[in-house]
Amino acid sequence: MATSTRKKAAPVSEDKSETNIAKAPVEAIQDEKPATKKIVAKDIDLSMEVTVRNGFQGALIYKSHKTGEKFEWDGFGDEQYMELKELKSAKTSSKKFFENNWFMFDEDWIVDFLGVSQYYKTAVKIEDFDNIFFMSPDDIAKLVPEMSNSKKRSVAYRARQLINDGKIDSIKTIKALEKALGTKLIVED
Repeated sequence: MATSTRKKAAPVSEDKSETNIAKAPVEAIQDEKPATKKIVAKDIDLSMEVTVRNGFQGALIYKSHKTGEKFEWDGFGDEQYMELKELKSAKTSSKKFFENNWFMFDEDWIVDFLGVSQYYKTAVKIEDFDNIFFMSPDDIAKLVPEMSNSKKRSVAYRARQLINDGKIDSIKTIKALEKALGTKLIVED
């Protein structure tokens, strides 16, 4: 079995504080899409490699059903390069990688080309993920309930990390997250 060696860690900092994270309203995170030229499917080479980022809070492994090639991401936000034809195959054989937003893309045309845009309507870009925790409680209440169950688990996992690190200390924010996620983030003794 071949293991892909084209792995590159994304510059995701674990040491984010409230002061260096821009506060963005929910609409800015959801609707922020730069104007780009429309890409026509016939113009796309299926052997083209695109960047696939890990949208899972932890290590992620994808094994090709066709070639047996193994793609590994060590942590959230890490990058791998995959051919479009492999992603089309993954759409058929491993749809959960798209449904759960475990495969994340920096370029919107990839989602459209693969025909999986229905799974990414409420997806939050990797670089904007931590901004969720510094939104207003009202914006949290609008955004989080619309996420997939897998993404909600990701939000809960990261929220617990930030609470334990003392980076989220607002009771209003914690309560809004707990209500939107339907789970307790702080276990009281």
